[in-house]
Amino acid sequence: MSTRATIRFAKREEGVSFNEHPRQWHAQFYRHHDGYPEGLGVEIAESFTKYGKLLNWEVESLDVVHGDIEYMYYIWQCHGKTEPWISVFEIKPLGFNEYGGDCIFVGTPDMLLKRYDERHSEAQKDFDCSEHGCKKDPNFCPFPGECCDSECEEDRDPDLCGTACCKNTN
Repeated sequence: MSTRATIRFAKREEGVSFNEHPRQWHAQFYRHHDGYPEGLGVEIAESFTKYGKLLNWEVESLDVVHGDIEYMYYIWQCHGKTEPWISVFEIKPLGFNEYGGDCIFVGTPDMLLKRYDERHSEAQKDFDCSEHGCKKDPNFCPFPGECCDSECEEDRDPDLCGTACCKNTN
């Protein structure tokens, strides 16, 4: 049996955390087989860390949702930063053209490899999607009021991400 997945490329939206489905995405692809995190997830992560090639993706209309997918991936990108964040949801059908599901992973490509790539001996099997953010990872791209330290909240540059979110006051 095939493990189907949808892959969506999204830009960070104010008010939407990494462990939520965004309201908009800019590109969408479908993968008919090996869509589980240990397969497709590792391939996506390696495309960023090792410039690996992605195979067997079908370009889809932004409005199409397959009723038989088991995983949905969001690749969050932000201008001015090289490393994206990846969210993985295990999908549960709710009805015709409706889906829900639990977030099972949020993190950078390196974090995904440590969690799901069997070649990493220190693979972590427990993951809490709430354990992410700028206090945990300097590459996190926060929105105003989301999590920046109070000392930089007022001087936050909305066009920059991670440790660059605070404007240089020197």
